[in-house]
Amino acid sequence: MQFHHHGYVSGDPRIQPAAGVGVDRPRELPDVVDVLIIGTGPAGMIAAAQLSQFPDITTRIVERRPGRLAIGQADGIQARSVETFQAFGFAQRIIDEAYRIVEMAFWKPDPDDPSRIIRTARPVDDPAGISEFPHLIVNQARVLDYFAEFMKNSPTRMEPDYGFEFSGLRVDDDAEYPVAVTLTATGGEHEGQQRVVRAKYVVGADGARSGVREAIGCTMKGDHANHAWGVMDVVAVTDFPDIRRKCAIQSGSGGSILLIPREGGHLFRMYVDLGETPPDDRGAVRSTTIDQIIAKANEILSPYTLDVRNVAWHSVYEVGHRLTDRFDDVRPEDAGTRTPRVFITGDACHTHSAKAGQGMNVSMQDGFNIGWKLGHVLEGRSPETLLATYSQERQVVAKNLIDFDKQWSTLMAKRPEEFEDPTELEDFYVRTAEFPAGFMTQYQRSMLVADDAHQGLAEGFPIGKRFKSAPVVRVCDGVPLHLGHHATADGRWRIYVFADEAEPGAASGVTDFAQWIGSAADSPLATTPENADRDAWFDVKVIYQQDHTAVDIARVPGEFKPAVGPFGLTNYELVYAADPASDIFDLRGIDRAGAVVVVRPDQYVAAVLPLRATAELGQFFAGILAPAPIRATAAR
Repeated sequence: MQFHHHGYVSGDPRIQPAAGVGVDRPRELPDVVDVLIIGTGPAGMIAAAQLSQFPDITTRIVERRPGRLAIGQADGIQARSVETFQAFGFAQRIIDEAYRIVEMAFWKPDPDDPSRIIRTARPVDDPAGISEFPHLIVNQARVLDYFAEFMKNSPTRMEPDYGFEFSGLRVDDDAEYPVAVTLTATGGEHEGQQRVVRAKYVVGADGARSGVREAIGCTMKGDHANHAWGVMDVVAVTDFPDIRRKCAIQSGSGGSILLIPREGGHLFRMYVDLGETPPDDRGAVRSTTIDQIIAKANEILSPYTLDVRNVAWHSVYEVGHRLTDRFDDVRPEDAGTRTPRVFITGDACHTHSAKAGQGMNVSMQDGFNIGWKLGHVLEGRSPETLLATYSQERQVVAKNLIDFDKQWSTLMAKRPEEFEDPTELEDFYVRTAEFPAGFMTQYQRSMLVADDAHQGLAEGFPIGKRFKSAPVVRVCDGVPLHLGHHATADGRWRIYVFADEAEPGAASGVTDFAQWIGSAADSPLATTPENADRDAWFDVKVIYQQDHTAVDIARVPGEFKPAVGPFGLTNYELVYAADPASDIFDLRGIDRAGAVVVVRPDQYVAAVLPLRATAELGQFFAGILAPAPIRATAAR
């Protein structure tokens, strides 16, 4: 974390100075905003958190509840999400309070006595080392708390506006603020009263029963598996030996349990198989009581017993998989003729079972994706055409999730005797580990993702997939660290320059690249506003192949040591060297002739290019960057 570049900071450095719309921010919800977000679930909150980093954009997020969420239904935090939390500055804090999954136990009927269950396998959770971050369990409410803290500490001083329910919207493309949203007060002295807020863009993060989705005419399509599960968060006394380990339990009676220990050392969640429901059930299974769920759990756990002492939350749900036909308000017949103005995220556009632990995780990537894109368009960094890529990218991801979840939930519902191979369930868990961990997303070629003509220069950074961090050593102070951990959610593009084998500072492909990016008219840095720091829109880092002691930082091109802040201080922390103990060039298959890896603000690799392909890099950004920076015009 860098601070003091605007002068001495004596307080918490995570609290950024108020700026732009954050100065004297009105407590009351204004009548006109740039972005209005409906719903404070994970997708809405991460979108708001990302937009809170754009000081000149007025973003407000409304919620029908009177205050923060006390207990959420989601709890699984995949490693990809923890990587994302690192960008928002709270990965380590949430790791410290969460339950960490390092292995999963599989229990099945004892072949000698099918009335009893026995442990049959205990594979590690991440055998391939997919990420340096762990798989966590923590209540959704705490995730939202951390995003709320980040927002409040941002330059815009953003906070949710509680007590407003979405009631409808209309779009007038010719208006300066095209979306008129009707909100109804849900409490206080104005309860029941309606008001209209006008916005340039609206993000619907209002859940599976989304009013925003309905208002823009999106259609949810899918199916139900006619299979019910009871879910409960409880504390209990039990002799089941793996009560503090994630488990898939299949009993001789045919029932199954997915057991997930929770944070705090005592609480745990159980998804208890309630069996198939008849087609004419009409939701009757949802009246299953908590006592019936506990009794079913004891039946499945035999010969072990479960004495539930306290129930924090419980519910009954039927497995369903549904996906909207689009994620914005542009109908197929209007594609290419108008700019999307309304977007939907998370459960508003995809629903599935909870057992794959993907709902909150995929929803947050929805919000991250649309958040930075709205910021760039409103701030004038990018043309409005950028916004069409949201639906194009995220709908494919949601479809893949639903296909995976159908497989996983079907396997979890099978009776033991129905498996052709007795190890099928655990084999599927290990074989597909990269998908539920959140790392199978690969965006296809578009204005934001280049072709793979030069992929061979950096095999470990697949184009379209998330940037997989690796150890490096910072040259200025010799500190070992992870390269990707210093990519914060500040809305900037990352350009990682992996040097060739030449002596650092000598004439080479790296010095030529530095001269181009610092002074050429077609360099992306040339679009940076004159009144902003040189690195305000682009974070350019160089990584040398030599040991850090062999890199003379005085000879490193100045483009990798930009002047920052009102005092023009030199930023020395953008120059790195390979870690001899874990060489990033070897780990990520980077060509020793060097390479340039371009990474989007949401941490996905956009391009891999040779050091001398500057014209190609300039052309790539030419389609993304707006020619003349403008400013958002909404009132504070």
